[in-house]
Amino acid sequence: MRVTELLKNASIDLGAHVKDKSDAISHLVDLMDKGGNLKDKEQYKKDVLAREASGTTGLGDGIATPHAKSAGVKEPGLSAMTIPEGIDFQSMDGNPARLFFAIAAPDGGNDEHLMILSKLATMIMDADFKEALIKAKSKEEFLKLIDDKEDGKFQAPESAAVELSKEAADHIQILAVTACPTGIAHTFMAAESLEQHAKKRGISIKVETNGSGGAKNVLTADEIAKADGIIIAADKNVAMARFDGKRVVITKVADGINKADELIDRALDGSAPIYHAKAGEGGGDEGGASIENESLGRQVYKHLMNGVSHMLPFVVGGGILIAIAFLIDGMAVDFNSLPEAERGNFGSINPVAKFFKDVGGASFGFMLPVLAGFIAMSIADRPGLAAGFVGGALSASNGSGFLGALVAGFLAGYIVNWLKKAFSVLPASLEGTKPILIYPLLGVLIIGFICTLIIGPPIAAINEWLVDTLKNMDTSAQLMVGALVGGMMAIDMGGPINKAAYVTGTGLLASGEYHVMAAVMAGGMVPPLAIAFATFIFKNKFTPSERQTGPTNIVMGLSFITEGAIPFAAGDPLHVIPACVAGSAVAGALSMAFDCTLRAPHGGIFVVPTIGNPLMYLVAVLIGAAVGCAILGVIRKPRPQD
Repeated sequence: MRVTELLKNASIDLGAHVKDKSDAISHLVDLMDKGGNLKDKEQYKKDVLAREASGTTGLGDGIATPHAKSAGVKEPGLSAMTIPEGIDFQSMDGNPARLFFAIAAPDGGNDEHLMILSKLATMIMDADFKEALIKAKSKEEFLKLIDDKEDGKFQAPESAAVELSKEAADHIQILAVTACPTGIAHTFMAAESLEQHAKKRGISIKVETNGSGGAKNVLTADEIAKADGIIIAADKNVAMARFDGKRVVITKVADGINKADELIDRALDGSAPIYHAKAGEGGGDEGGASIENESLGRQVYKHLMNGVSHMLPFVVGGGILIAIAFLIDGMAVDFNSLPEAERGNFGSINPVAKFFKDVGGASFGFMLPVLAGFIAMSIADRPGLAAGFVGGALSASNGSGFLGALVAGFLAGYIVNWLKKAFSVLPASLEGTKPILIYPLLGVLIIGFICTLIIGPPIAAINEWLVDTLKNMDTSAQLMVGALVGGMMAIDMGGPINKAAYVTGTGLLASGEYHVMAAVMAGGMVPPLAIAFATFIFKNKFTPSERQTGPTNIVMGLSFITEGAIPFAAGDPLHVIPACVAGSAVAGALSMAFDCTLRAPHGGIFVVPTIGNPLMYLVAVLIGAAVGCAILGVIRKPRPQD
């Protein structure tokens, strides 16, 4: 059966005017009735609305296909409608719907509406065909386009193709940079979103990704010079001096994922502000990209994440090597049989273990200087680096630890910025001496004085009290802490709350407290695993395309990449996030209850052998994932399976 055999002239309305989703469905039902396909219009409408309640039929990309198998249908049929300006149809991608096909199938039929829907979906995946239907001037043209597409004769307008070809050959219209602190998921999700939305609109784009493996697909000077617009979607600083004099849209990485079309519009309409590089900005990460009207909280978060992203490789590499050293000694020596005086050398008793611990310790020792140094660099550019490094090193030596390094990094950055203003009155002939003499000399001196005499002693006391409290708290308090940090890992899955829990666990590693980090990683592993298990067990609660991601989420969950759950959380936050938070909280609490410890701040299942009480740790993660899966299966509504 051909599509046009089911779509009558009377059932088409081009350029329709409706107010909202409910009005759109009512209008499509009226069109279906005009075509003579219904015997009970109200019953068919009721069944369409019931189908819609189980999950939106807004497919995304501007397309919606309300449908139902109903006792009110006399014979199979279609109705069609275009709304060029679009309306909110609660589509899967959040974009307005512009092209509508309603499908009616008799109750008791052979699922003919599913076959029709499948054929239509295949046809309208062609972006050129979809746009041609939306722009059709008459019903006859609309029907002919469908016939041509079904016969394989449809061709995109040649003039549009020639115009796009010439423009693409001349230059890349939009350049973009995406970056997040860890560079594992958000960076590439934002890049994919921008590329896909630009492609749909016939806009040429190139995206540079600042991921965990460094910058890829790097923008060239020639491309930057010729670009019509530039987008920076980043939660950490990226090289900005190269964009001096260009109009640049600067925003957070989440907007690259969720607001790609809006960013593309701003990049091309000339409304973005011109970026002016600061004096002394180089080509590295120190060029601070600032969002318009950026809040103080956002600035603090960005500076902190810049320090954390540079710190992580040292902590992960060093932490895993130290954990391996303890694992080797644990296999070679019975800790309980060691004399009290030798227990402090555990991890260095075996020569091989000592090698791993020495190398890992060297890497781990850079944790606090790098953290403070790159926080200061994010605030004050390259001149702040030396003062920040020294502040971090002093924090490591005076006992103020991670908290001291955080404070030292921010103070160093703002002190150097103050020095810049204070010495701005010097003659231009002394400009070259500022970054190599004045700023490092005075910056290091001032931060050294503050860290040693002012902030060091009280923060060291706070740090010691905090660690002692965590080590000596009773079981109920430990469970509460584990549940808290575990649950935080699932609230925004890579966002500020997630990062706050992760940074807390990482910071406590430097103070010799390893239980919290174990709870943090357990909580972060649960969301992708819970969703993956649910796609296998509760198949009717997920669409076929969602179920296909199940194996991928298992790999991401086992690898401690919480961001694998983001597409599900973004599409159904009211059900997915509470289920994942509950599962993660259970996993974190159980990790504490089982006395699990973790010296490596990343790695997932790959570092389980180095975890204290590894078997029970896996049990904690699996129970947490099972809890999240069960809750999701109970509270989530069935999804369309067509």
